[in-house]
Amino acid sequence: MMKNKIKVKVKIGTKRESVEYKDGIYTVYTNSPARDNKANISVIEQLSKYLDIPKSSMQIKSGIKSKNKVIAY
Repeated sequence: MMKNKIKVKVKIGTKRESVEYKDGIYTVYTNSPARDNKANISVIEQLSKYLDIPKSSMQIKSGIKSKNKVIAY
């Protein structure tokens, strides 16, 4: 059961892949392209590692095609 929701801002096309947390928003930097869902997959993978939560329990609730997303876990 998903109870927690986090706000995520995605920066694509970056040289490094990392996650930063500031003012209640997670910023995920990815070098994966926005096509073929690759950036979304990268975002879930990075947040999974950063928050130590299994990828399978994370889901994008809103913002699939946006830089601003809400992810539930």
